[in-house]
Amino acid sequence: MKIRRVVTSHDDRGKAIVAIDEVSRDVVSFRPGATVANIWSTAGFPVDNNGLSDTAKEITGTTRAGGTVFRVIEFAPGVAPRNHRTDSVDYAVVLSGEIDMALDDQVVTLRAGDVLVQRGTIHNWINRSIAPCVIAFVLIDAKPVEHQGKPLAAHG
Repeated sequence: MKIRRVVTSHDDRGKAIVAIDEVSRDVVSFRPGATVANIWSTAGFPVDNNGLSDTAKEITGTTRAGGTVFRVIEFAPGVAPRNHRTDSVDYAVVLSGEIDMALDDQVVTLRAGDVLVQRGTIHNWINRSIAPCVIAFVLIDAKPVEHQGKPLAAHG
């Protein structure tokens, strides 16, 4: 997977510049059949847009406590299962292909152009098609979901 990322900033005169323009090199895999390109990350709210550091290199997990994560994931056909829940609200846009999102008792098929708001639910991504599915995700730290007064723990 080759994802070009362009990141803007400011030079020492305060002029707008392109600080990063590259094909993502920090591509990782957290399970067989899933390839992740971490694009950007922030810590705290409101976000601090100062500095020139590449915050994609600060992403160490699925989400970031007190911050955000922006990544693109390619799910190959037959991707290994990973049932999981995160303490985040996730905005997702299917860029290409199709994929099934399995919840506790439901399955929904998402196709190119579909958008999803994932709100701390347990879920799994299953690619039953013959082509990869590429999804852009923005994950924003959130309080754990509670059921009957008890938090539903993030896991997976």
